[in-house]
Amino acid sequence: MTDGIITPAQAGEIEARAREAMIGLAVNAVLVFGILAATGGLILWLASPLAVAIGGSLTLLCGLLVLFRGGAMLRMFGNAATLIGAGMLLGGGAVELLDKYPEMAGGPMALAGAAIAVPATLALRRAGEAARFSTAAILLMGLALHLGGLAYLMGRNEVSGLPISLYYLYTAGILAWGGWRIDLRLVTALAIVPFAQMLDTSTFYFHAAYVFYSPEPTLSILQMGLLISCCLALAARSNDRGARHARVLMVLAFVVANLCALVGSLWGDVVGEHIWGPGRYRFGEMSYEEFIALREGFRASTLVISHHVFTVLWALALIAIMVWAGIRNQRGLFNAALTFAAIHAYTQLFESFWDEPLAYVIAGLTAIPLAWGTWRLNLWLRSRAAPPPSPRAAP
Repeated sequence: MTDGIITPAQAGEIEARAREAMIGLAVNAVLVFGILAATGGLILWLASPLAVAIGGSLTLLCGLLVLFRGGAMLRMFGNAATLIGAGMLLGGGAVELLDKYPEMAGGPMALAGAAIAVPATLALRRAGEAARFSTAAILLMGLALHLGGLAYLMGRNEVSGLPISLYYLYTAGILAWGGWRIDLRLVTALAIVPFAQMLDTSTFYFHAAYVFYSPEPTLSILQMGLLISCCLALAARSNDRGARHARVLMVLAFVVANLCALVGSLWGDVVGEHIWGPGRYRFGEMSYEEFIALREGFRASTLVISHHVFTVLWALALIAIMVWAGIRNQRGLFNAALTFAAIHAYTQLFESFWDEPLAYVIAGLTAIPLAWGTWRLNLWLRSRAAPPPSPRAAP
């Protein structure tokens, strides 16, 4: 406003909308916490299937009555009652199945979740403003029950291998679709968790911990690269709503890919060792000497990428992505790439070259022209974005 780019009225409108969004986020967070706490507390307090079913049904009916007859002032109470009632019915049913029929609980939970999610999806298309929040929340409850039932069913039957990977892919797709359908990017963002688990990711190695460390860094990077490409193509061809969700998932995939690259730059990678190779040593299956011989034989016949190669390729990839993101105005990717470039530099200096003073000299002297080049690139991008000067009128 001081620079004369926007008017005082526009600045006031921006400020009002920002405050409204901030307050709305706080209100929704408190509301969701209250609903979850009340639902879980009522199920545990009543501790009777019949009492939970009756109480949940009555609460649900009262909530629906308030939603459709109570007006805008009471809408929040109607939403809360509706969701507490629905949560008591679904949560109480799931608890009862797991407690009384643990051998067969997974199948009914998965079917019941799907039976709830499908009509909720259809109802969401016609739901007015009064019932949209509750309908979307019930849709998420159905999806959670469906996915949880499938997970319990597979765990109970000790399913492993390809079916587990397909389940993770299915879960990621369901979460991404559900987040887009109700237009809640937090749910869309959660899809990266099962998607990252498709290659049997872990959360730690030796003395350090990484959120999505994969035992197959190269394959995980290729996997995330495919997701980033799909999200970029989807964002370019979708409306604003679809593009927002695609960009969120794209940035998170980029973060996971960089975490895998970080591990590869420290330890290297034996491609496929944990998928079609010997994997980790399991006590009792063979002696440790036999496992070492099997692992060395596999490493002699597969692609082995050293941590030095990972270090160089990761650095070049980050530079290329920062240049591309700057030209295409992809701020999320640019900021993430810049952050991981700093992490990469820090890691290599203190992990690989902590006792080499010359490395600090080279890094410092390299950073100066890099900063100058970034500054010149920004000036060039600004000149390209500036509108052409208007032609002077002929005398």
